[in-house]
Parts: sequence; structure tokens; C-alpha cells
Amino acid sequence: MEPKTPSLAELIEALPADAMGDVSGTERAPARVELKELLEGLRHKPIPTGRLTRLWSLGTLQAKVGAAYFAWWLRSGFMDADKKRRGLDETHIAAAIQVLGRMSYLRGAVMKLGQVIAHWPNVLPGSFAEVLGRVYAEAPPMHFALLREHARRELGADLADIFDDFESEAFAAASLGQVHRARIKGTDRRVAIKIQYPDIARTIRDDLRNLKSTFVHARLSSDFSNLLLQYEGIQTMLEAETNYEQEAENMRLARNTLSGLNDVVVPKVLPEYSTRRILTMEYLDGQHLEAFKANSPTQALRNRHAEQISRTICRLWYQGRMIYADPHPGNFLFLPDGRLGLLDFGCCHHFSDEEFAYVMEVEHAAHGDDPDRLDRSLARGCDLDLDDMSEERRAKMREYCDWLWEPVLTDEAFDFGRPDQFKPGVQLYGDFVKRRWTRSLPVNVWLSRTFFGVRAMLTHLEAKLHYGRIMREESAGL
Repeated sequence: MEPKTPSLAELIEALPADAMGDVSGTERAPARVELKELLEGLRHKPIPTGRLTRLWSLGTLQAKVGAAYFAWWLRSGFMDADKKRRGLDETHIAAAIQVLGRMSYLRGAVMKLGQVIAHWPNVLPGSFAEVLGRVYAEAPPMHFALLREHARRELGADLADIFDDFESEAFAAASLGQVHRARIKGTDRRVAIKIQYPDIARTIRDDLRNLKSTFVHARLSSDFSNLLLQYEGIQTMLEAETNYEQEAENMRLARNTLSGLNDVVVPKVLPEYSTRRILTMEYLDGQHLEAFKANSPTQALRNRHAEQISRTICRLWYQGRMIYADPHPGNFLFLPDGRLGLLDFGCCHHFSDEEFAYVMEVEHAAHGDDPDRLDRSLARGCDLDLDDMSEERRAKMREYCDWLWEPVLTDEAFDFGRPDQFKPGVQLYGDFVKRRWTRSLPVNVWLSRTFFGVRAMLTHLEAKLHYGRIMREESAGL
């Protein structure tokens, strides 16, 4: 039997008493005290607004984490190998706690970015990623006193007056809002009520303006107009997540599209208890990824859930013309009866005819044996003419395409548990950024987030799956 995955508290308990605190090493506090104060303090803090405030907060975080690793480097010269490794692990964990605190304080787009990266396997240092990912799963919700008046204004009455058994203590917290349990008044029907954090839409606008200010160096570049288009795509993506009325419509469309998959569940929305900033839906009782894996599921069960995820993404894609662009562990529930529950449809994109034609063009080129056709498709994806792409860039794009399509084109079940199969894609993507090969069609922002998110989920499940067969079955008839 596989050992039980330790909880965050157990990981922190395993550290020496002075292993956390100011990660620069100048002032240290006992780990348990530091963690308790951090999590409790965040519950009572409103989200900071204002571009300069948020930018300064991120800057001081960078300085603290940098100081931590510099301090470890200085000390490591006087350590043996075991102490050096232990010291580095402690530094990773302490830095992860600092990152958690700052991102949970800022919430919004900053926390969402950290959440995505934390769940990409084999990208961050092991102990850093393990703690950061677990901390996000246990991130503290905002104290309901900070949300009560906000919720009252949205629904016209106190939630405890509208619902029976309303739980003021949230059972789930995320980057843009938190979720509370209740029952429809006078019934046994359990619901989950997602309440958006006050001012969260403003913080997203502030963070995006800060991001845009980094484009100054590119103003004279021929790629500047394309960069602005991609920026607008990111802005649309993040702002859409603050519109719960649009999310409710996405859930309705997804339920209709997935109605033929009896082992996949999208909760029903209750529009009479929902607004632009509050979303009330059926409550699904299941386990998230970490809890599911802690029970040592069989390979067959992991494969089954991986197929459900893959088929769901493909059916929404091909039949619903919808990109489910936030497939991270917090948005899937593994239900006791073997079904898969899908949560959070805020980050969805609906293909235009032109975008869908582009995707089909790339798929057909990738599946074929004409390298010139593939190069032309990749050039289109970069919003370039083929003659404007250097041979070096073409070769790197082909390499990325090979990584992307490897699970699809193999004739055998692809082993997503293979430890070397995920990280190369991240490294290739990072290489494009380093070389400033960032020119791209805006729809690729949505596609990339989906590709990496799905592959990360299947990697966490260590699934062995005929992904290409699922894809071909779902796209049949197009």
C-alpha cells in the first residue's frame, strides 16, 4: 500500500521549530505559530486595491524569497551533503509559505497564476510545489463578516434569511470567491453558494494595468500590436471569471452538451438565487484530487477518471465549440459512485468560426505527413507568413508540436505517469518567451491553458490512456 500523503500541518510539523518565519533568516518564529498566525490573519484582511499597493506587495515578496535562497547559498558552503539538502528543502518550504501568504492576501489574478503553476508537475522544486499546492487546497477563506453586507446587497436579504442551515464558514476558497453550503428553505435540497470577493474585479484591472506597463520596451517592435491583442485576450479571460451570470450560461450550455455522458455531472444553477456576483448551484459531495489519491486508487479507477476528464474536454470542444480553459485539480470532483463532477465554468471561451477552422487546420496538419503543411499551420498560429519564420523558430515550433501531440498520435495507451513527459513542454514554452517569440493568435492563450491544464491533471492521476482514440471518437462527423 502506498504511504498516505501528509497534510500541510504534518509537513510543517516535520520542520525544525525555527524553520519558518522571515525567510531571509534574520527573524525566525516557531513553524506552528507562524503558520497559525498567517492563516488566521488572512481571514480578516480585505483584499488590497490600487495598482501601486499591489505592485509593491509583489516586489517585497520577490525580495524576501530571493534573500532566503541567497542566505541558504551562503550557509551551504559550510554544510555536508545531507545538511545542505535538508537546508534547501526547508528554504523551499519557508519560501512557499511566504508565497502563499502574499498571494492569498492579494487573491485575484495573482493567486490564480500561482495556483496554476503550483499544480504543473515537475516544474517547481519538489518540496516547494508540494507545499504550495497543498496550501492552495487549504487556503483560508475570507471571514464572512467581510462578505455579509456584500451578499445582502446582491440578493436583497441576509443569506441566513433566504436559506436554511446556511454555513457562514466557507468550505472552499479560491482566487476570486469562496463557497458556502446551505439548503433551499423548506426543502432538503442542498446547495453551494459561491460568493465573489468584494472589489475582486477592480484588483484584476489593477494587476492587468501593471502587466501592461511592462510592455513599454516592445512599443517599437513589429510584434507590439499582436502583443496587445494577446493582452486583451488575457483581460477578457480574467474579467469573464467575475461575471457569474455568464458562468451560469456556460454551465447550462455544458450540461446540454454533456448530457450524453451519464458519468459526468455539471451542477444545476438556481437562477433565482444567483446574480452577477453570487452563483447558487446544486451541491456535489465528492473528493478533490489530493483526497482521492490519498485513498490509493487502483490504476483502473485512475484511468477511468482520466478518460472522463479527456472525453469531457473533447466533447465540449468539438460538439459544444467551447474551451473549458481552467482544468485544474480544484475544479474536478471524484464522486463516491464513480462519476466525475465539473465545477467552475467562469473561464470558458466559445470558438468563432474562424478560430475553429484554424484549430481543425492545425489538427489535420499535425496528423498528416506533409511537413510544409504543418509549417504553414504553425506560421498561421504565430500570426506570421511562413517566409517570416526563421528555420530555427520553425524547428522549435515542430518540437513543441511533437510534444503536444505525442499522447494523441501514439498507437498505444500513453503513460501520463512517466516522470519525463510533462516538463519538456513547459521548458519549450519558456524558451519561446526567452527568445521573445511571443507573437501568436489570441485564441492560443485559451488553447495553451487548456492543453497544459488537462495534461497536468492526467499526469497527477498517472493515467494510462488512449487519448488519441478518445479524441477521434469525439471529433467523428465534423
